Amino acid sequence: MLNWIVVNVICPCLGTVAFAVMFNVPKRFYVSCGIIGTLAWLVYCASLKPTSPAMASFFASLTVVLISRVLTVRMKCPITMFLIPGIFPLIPGASVYYMAYDLVIGETREAGQSGFLAIKVAFGIVLGIVSAVSIPREVFGLDYWRGRKAKK
Repeated sequence: MLNWIVVNVICPCLGTVAFAVMFNVPKRFYVSCGIIGTLAWLVYCASLKPTSPAMASFFASLTVVLISRVLTVRMKCPITMFLIPGIFPLIPGASVYYMAYDLVIGETREAGQSGFLAIKVAFGIVLGIVSAVSIPREVFGLDYWRGRKAKK
């Protein structure tokens, strides 16, 4: 149990914060970036058993974008402060590595399978981002919901 917590909670958080540091995200956003990266990874892990890796990546990236949009409105900053570091745990790096490795050793069939999996996961991430970014910004502010409630 402790091993699972370290691997699936602390590592994505630290990796996301390290990625945010590397890309010069202001210090006041580090905790938010770590939380977003951790939630993205937990959603990915939770949806991986009933679905494929591509669908799990879609749901996780959708979660990242929705939380990033809410924090963007609340903290008055660009969405890229949270979106780019938050997507970091979802990048299909292992599939790309295995594709390159299989190409080097001459296993073209396995390289094609690994490459196709990486493309599917990347496509799932892109679809998740596009789906959530298409929602108008006003929906993520409290004023929008207070105004709708007052009209009723």
